[in-house]
Formats: sequence, C-alpha cells, structure tokens
Amino acid sequence: MSPHSDGTSRTADVLFDIRTVIGVLFAVYGVVCLIAGLVSFTAADRAKTGGVNLNVWTGLGMLVLSAAFLLWSFSRPLHPDEDPAVAADGGTADGTPRDGGPSAGTDQTPGAGHGEARP
Repeated sequence: MSPHSDGTSRTADVLFDIRTVIGVLFAVYGVVCLIAGLVSFTAADRAKTGGVNLNVWTGLGMLVLSAAFLLWSFSRPLHPDEDPAVAADGGTADGTPRDGGPSAGTDQTPGAGHGEARP
C-alpha cells in the first residue's frame, strides 16, 4: 500500500473503515453462534424451535453477511486523500476543474444563464 503524505500507510485506513469493523464483528459473532449451535443443541432447544437449529443458521447468516461486508470493503477501498464532494462534480481537491468542468470565471448559480461570466 502506498504511504500518505504524512508517512502513514493505507493499512490503517482499511482496518478502521467502518465496513471492515462491521465485517469482522459479524464474523466473530457468527463463529460464536455457529459453535454454540453445533455444540449445544439439546432436545429442549429442538422442541422450542420446531427442530431447527437457529444458532447454526444465524451463525451461517452472519458469516455470509460478514463476507459481503469484507468483500465490499476490500473491492472498493476508501481514498481519504480525495474529497468525495469534489470528486463527484469532476473537480480536483484544490478547486480547479478537471477535463470538461466549468471554468473558474463562470457563475454556476441556478437561473444565472448558461455559464455566463459574472459582471
């Protein structure tokens, strides 16, 4: 991973991305539920749930959800150096337009005309 301008790596950005945190928490709880369901499914539990081992199914569902969050996090990582508002409208972080963007001297307020220069 490439270092930031302050020398830190992007590893911390990926690890503390909320999607990664949620994915890891669901994985931990999913494994706990899965193990609990495999180890301690008594006849009383079977009678309460109609024969369905809810801990196993809940654990598997949590592991699937965890995999989805982690896949999303690693397939589309965050780029904290870019401002999302600026990137969405095609500009750059310093305010200059990218290819085809509005020029610096035009008025972009609604109803101001078609890119006419301000007086």
